[in-house]
Amino acid sequence: MGFNGVIHGPLPPQAHPSSYEGAMEALSSLITVRKRGDGSKRAEKFDLMFKYLKVLGLEDKIDGLKIIHVAGTKGKEKTTDVLPMPVLFQFLTLLAFKIFLSEKVDVAILEVGLGGGLDATNVVRRPVVCGITSLGMDHMEILGDTLGKIASEKAGILKSGVPAYTVPQLSEAMSVLQDRAATLMVHLDIALPLQEKMLRGLKLGLDGLHQFTNASLAVALCRCWLEQTKHQTFFLDDNLDAGLPEPFLQGLCAARLQGRAEIVHDIPEKSLQMPDIDECSSNLVFYLDGAHSPESMEICANWFLDSVTGEKNSLKNNLMDEFNPLNTVVNGKMCYPNRSNKISKRILLFNCMEARDPELLLPQLFKICAGKGIHFSKALFVPSMSIYHKVDPGLSDRTLETCMDTSWQSTLQRTWEKMIHGRDNIPENDSKLQKPDSLPSYDFLHGSSENCNPPGNNVTCSAVIPSLPLAIKWLRDCVKENPSFRLQVLVTGSLHLVGDVLKLIRR
Repeated sequence: MGFNGVIHGPLPPQAHPSSYEGAMEALSSLITVRKRGDGSKRAEKFDLMFKYLKVLGLEDKIDGLKIIHVAGTKGKEKTTDVLPMPVLFQFLTLLAFKIFLSEKVDVAILEVGLGGGLDATNVVRRPVVCGITSLGMDHMEILGDTLGKIASEKAGILKSGVPAYTVPQLSEAMSVLQDRAATLMVHLDIALPLQEKMLRGLKLGLDGLHQFTNASLAVALCRCWLEQTKHQTFFLDDNLDAGLPEPFLQGLCAARLQGRAEIVHDIPEKSLQMPDIDECSSNLVFYLDGAHSPESMEICANWFLDSVTGEKNSLKNNLMDEFNPLNTVVNGKMCYPNRSNKISKRILLFNCMEARDPELLLPQLFKICAGKGIHFSKALFVPSMSIYHKVDPGLSDRTLETCMDTSWQSTLQRTWEKMIHGRDNIPENDSKLQKPDSLPSYDFLHGSSENCNPPGNNVTCSAVIPSLPLAIKWLRDCVKENPSFRLQVLVTGSLHLVGDVLKLIRR
């Protein structure tokens, strides 16, 4: 796209330039066909970014943008053989630069897509400030198999003469960051977790104790930007015991991130038409978090524990005031913890990409929950609907009816069963494993969740369901047929899965 807004070069034959579907098809054509985990030619692709900036006339102009650059763990002319079309993330990064310049934004916050030093966003030569969030073992197939190697990639965004901040890190990561900063003669400040008293009695918009660390980095980066750009009226006093300034509090309390520590109460479709429906009385509650690394799975497990055990404690103590941090909002209405004394059963709805190691993810989740007395009555393994090589496939009738290949989900199920029962080998033809071509019964509701496969009973701890729409329908039918129960469903393992569930349950 040039500065005149004209798209040069042919679109896919089925695409119409003015249609949303056509735009999605055009973007999908930019997705590389290499399998995830193939980190080849990263340096060559990064070098292409400078050529793209030049042909778009953005090379010098992006230096005028006030950019906060963050890393962490989680054309004009037709193209030629020498300068191919950029891949999807490169294209979106270039488009972002174009839009930021056109809109004359006061500040642009860029988060790296993968890594740091060779990331498409790292063409920025002089950001106002750089920040590095908590680092963990993620994207190891590309960034390296040790925390030190990953930290080295992330440290690639640091620039000589540009202020930089990070948060407390494990020593292996911190030493790498500090060495890189020393080489560049950059003063690397450490933002300590935000103290609760600084919120003046308010609550962070994002749940989880780790968000106090994220919030501290956000405050440090924003404060540095304000100082660097001479916004005198918003300066913060060095002494923050009295609390953060009002604009900071508004931002931190209003922050929302879909698919991360998100609670959604599922309401039957016919009930939505009723004027007096209590949307918080749903018997089916989804707890969604797109955790997909061991570190984020630990955070997810602790958040889920706090949420479901907090509901029980709040009910017992009748703590129903509006300031209870365990209350949630549904369609703008405050939802209080379960007041109905219904029997709660916990369900795990899980999937992860094949590049992930389920033996690093599932045991982490299980041990933390079981250690606090929270057991899953059933674990459901289901393929996502999102297609890796297609942008926004939508929810067509064909998508809803299609049953996907479930061989990977069967692998996940065997990992779970082995972990639950302590068996080293669960054969593929084990008669007690739920077959993907049939839906599980509701017998699990009436058994003990601490031992979901009692002797002489064919009820297993898990099931593979061939499609996500079928899984959602099964959960809804389950509460419909058993109104005395309340299902608390943890959806995790993949942001693709979480996004697909949100598409299905938000009518």
